[in-house]
Amino acid sequence: MESTFVLTRCGDDLFCVAVDTPQDAQSLAAALREAGNWLEVVPGIASVVVRFDAIAQDGEEAGQKIAAVIESGIDGRDMPGELLEIPVVYGGEYGPDLEPLAEATGLSADELIARHTRDEYSVDMVGFTPGFAFVGGLDACFQVPRRAEPRQRVAAGSVGVADGRTGLYAMASPGGWNIIGRTPFKLFDPDIADPFALKAGMRVRFKAVDAGEFDV
Repeated sequence: MESTFVLTRCGDDLFCVAVDTPQDAQSLAAALREAGNWLEVVPGIASVVVRFDAIAQDGEEAGQKIAAVIESGIDGRDMPGELLEIPVVYGGEYGPDLEPLAEATGLSADELIARHTRDEYSVDMVGFTPGFAFVGGLDACFQVPRRAEPRQRVAAGSVGVADGRTGLYAMASPGGWNIIGRTPFKLFDPDIADPFALKAGMRVRFKAVDAGEFDV
């Protein structure tokens, strides 16, 4: 099926492009970055937001440039992102919602872990809080709602699931995802030039590790 892209002016210096899939968003964002000098290009799960310099560039001209990129053909662009293996300590103090989730789904905790670690996934988008990654493509057993009462603080490195996605907390923050584990891998390192480990389009695979490997 051919992808559809719907271009809309959404602000004095903003255009929004509605897309069909996160992969379409990432492909279009890459094409736009190659073709134009934009202030910002932000891919989401179902859209791409483009911010242009409204002083240096007329809005109509900016829109025409975006439309030209879309019309040039985005379908079929191969976007194989970097693969990152993320170790996770599942359950216990690191994943307090694993056992309740197992009870709710009728599966054992071990089966949930096996299903979470068996596949390779894609980072659909990064947002909500700095570095927070939305990872799509989970097994149907993870199609569960978020917690009725969000926690006031979720530790950095926490691995949550909800609505068929994994949410990775790069930084400590409030949150309502079901926390099934935590990674000792630094998702945010302020001491390096590019401090956030995950980017939209990257591929990830989760690996279960023992709590003894958690570097505290």
